[in-house]
Amino acid sequence: MTGTLNPARIAALLGLLVAGAVTGAAGWLVVDLWFPGGLLLALLALLGVFLAGRLVTGNGTGVGAGAAGWFLAYVMLSLPRPEGDFLLGSSGIGLYVYLLGGVAVAVICATMKGAPDRPDSAARPRR
Repeated sequence: MTGTLNPARIAALLGLLVAGAVTGAAGWLVVDLWFPGGLLLALLALLGVFLAGRLVTGNGTGVGAGAAGWFLAYVMLSLPRPEGDFLLGSSGIGLYVYLLGGVAVAVICATMKGAPDRPDSAARPRR
């Protein structure tokens, strides 16, 4: 699905944006609920969204769409409400690790090299 923008590609990128936002909001809830296990679960969910974006689009734009949705949800949930309190408690190091870990997972998925067209053979030299 690489190449120019067409309606299918735009729909896929918007779907990845929404999937990233939903995953980001769910990850925010799970990190505070079950700290060590919830953090790993949230990062694995992000890995799944980012890898799906990489596979669907064939390049890093799908990862970028998922990461944009995730980061948007992260920022929106961390803003204080008009009453002065936060929607969710942001105490502890778990949410900072979630932010940095999510960025690291997004960068890893965006810079992955795709599978080669054919397998390399030891019998013939590479061109």
